[in-house]
Amino acid sequence: MDPELPVVRLCVEGMRAEAAGQTGRALGLFQQAWETAADDYEACIAAHYLARHQNSPEETLRWNQECLERADRVGDARVDGFYPSLYVNLGQACRRLGRTALAHTYFARAAERVGEAPGGQYGDWNRFAIAEGLRETASEPAGEFFEGGDAAGGEVFEGEDDVGGDSARRHLDAAVDGRVRELVARWCARADLMALALTLPAYLGYLGTEGTGCGCGLRCIWCTPRVGCRTTSRPNWAR
Repeated sequence: MDPELPVVRLCVEGMRAEAAGQTGRALGLFQQAWETAADDYEACIAAHYLARHQNSPEETLRWNQECLERADRVGDARVDGFYPSLYVNLGQACRRLGRTALAHTYFARAAERVGEAPGGQYGDWNRFAIAEGLRETASEPAGEFFEGGDAAGGEVFEGEDDVGGDSARRHLDAAVDGRVRELVARWCARADLMALALTLPAYLGYLGTEGTGCGCGLRCIWCTPRVGCRTTSRPNWAR
């Protein structure tokens, strides 16, 4: 984003007000950014921050939908990196409203575009939030229709195949998850920081798309060659 854009300057000032606990001033600055926006790109940025300061989950969802609609209208590389967190925000808003199936669809969309998010801590936050959302909503079937048509981005999802395949692939199976949890508990008990540091990012950010063979680097902690994994032995820290 161009830091010299008036909308961006207002949003940066709003974030500083947020950090200082001045929520009323922050909301006023974000509202000013919305009113100042000269095009869909600038409106998309302002809507993102306005969504964070709404008093009801319905209004939070509405502003996140507004943000999505504006990003779709822009339709170029400037907004590509917005989509992972945008879909995460929509998924979280739907969860708060009890619309779990639709939330899962949004989290699946975020997983499809996670590679477009900026790197570093921001990218890690997106990945962890997506993975958590998929895990928490995985038991719900997809297929809820958007209400409001174009106001929700103009998309209608009719099944899990529409958002990237079987949702079961997007979270660890029970056996692997249980084993990883056992290992994490063991490492915590002995304060094995190296093992925790190497494993937790992969576990917390697992989206069901990495790796070859058995399909997940975490599985290679304990799986055997008979399940198709190229790893034939476990490192010492994975015991």
